[in-house]
Amino acid sequence: MQILWFFPTHGDGRYLGTAYGGRAVTPEYLRQIAQAVDNLGYTGALIPTGRSCEDAWIAASSLIAVTKRMKFLVAIRPGITSPGAAARMASTFDRMSNGRLLVNVVTGGDPVELAGDGLHLSHDERYDLTDEFLTVWRGIMSGETVDLDGQHLQIKGGKLLFPPVQSPYPALWFGGSSAAAKRVAAKHIDVYLTWGEPPDQVAQKIQEVRQLAAEQGRTVRFGIRLHVIVRETESEAWDAANQLIKYVDEEAIATAQQAFARADSEGQRRMSQLHGGSREALEISPNLWAGVGLVRGGAGTALVGDPDTVAQRMLEYTELGIETFIFSGYPHLEEAYRVAELLFPRLPLENQPAPLQTHIMSPFGEIVANENFPKQRQVTPASAS
Repeated sequence: MQILWFFPTHGDGRYLGTAYGGRAVTPEYLRQIAQAVDNLGYTGALIPTGRSCEDAWIAASSLIAVTKRMKFLVAIRPGITSPGAAARMASTFDRMSNGRLLVNVVTGGDPVELAGDGLHLSHDERYDLTDEFLTVWRGIMSGETVDLDGQHLQIKGGKLLFPPVQSPYPALWFGGSSAAAKRVAAKHIDVYLTWGEPPDQVAQKIQEVRQLAAEQGRTVRFGIRLHVIVRETESEAWDAANQLIKYVDEEAIATAQQAFARADSEGQRRMSQLHGGSREALEISPNLWAGVGLVRGGAGTALVGDPDTVAQRMLEYTELGIETFIFSGYPHLEEAYRVAELLFPRLPLENQPAPLQTHIMSPFGEIVANENFPKQRQVTPASAS
């Protein structure tokens, strides 16, 4: 199992739907999150893309030198960037980071935002463009000289002079729920991502993509993008979930849902259907909560519960074929620590956290500062009993 975290380059805070409790996302704050991810045992982190975010490539590049192990999942944008330029960016980043790049292919689902970037294709046309783009990108990154006379791209003599560290290229990640998206995934992608839908819906997606990939003579790995709210007890976790949306009113929900409705993204449509714009019955599957999606586009569900329960729900997804979880929580710095401390010991992680190095006597924690307490005093969390 791999767990990635998330960089909130669009903003952070303690509550959704309000500026109250908001937190400025500064270079220093991103550095704090990156170093937490690097030290706590996460595989890496996703950097979001879009006009509401800081530029993903520049943000990720600024964090290479302050990290050692973590990988950066950074977006390439067919139709926004040419495949040759995207290949040079990816190869350079991979070399500068010594092989720590993962590539997120984002076709885009908001026609208004895409029009602002000069892209005016229909939904299925964008996926046809993505198919051509990835054909060129993969060839160039593999060391080939590529010519393509496509419907959307005309490439003559495309090539890369400085190859990436990872061979033939950094792994391609991709999310898309439509039939057109799944065809692209089956043909080109290494890791197919789904947003956090109930297990039966995720199982259906996995089955479809596996079959399509098999028809191409390929295999695909699978990941899921979720929020997570984990606390020592179940009741504390649900209290934290309700606190997160305590300032979300009906006007905020209506405004957000109206904006989401303009998207031609099948994934966004499926996310919105989970809650229907209503605060009622937000637990759409055991411990799967759709409250985030009331006012946040994209990933709109969270796993909520005590550590044992959340770990069990994750293992249920792994039984379906999910290998990677991309998590986030509010605020992202504190929750990165909370998830690692409460959840990681209960999971079969590929990257176990590095042993803690300290000049202070073991065990760790404030107890070592009080000589009147036994040094090995242990307390069993309520959720583990």
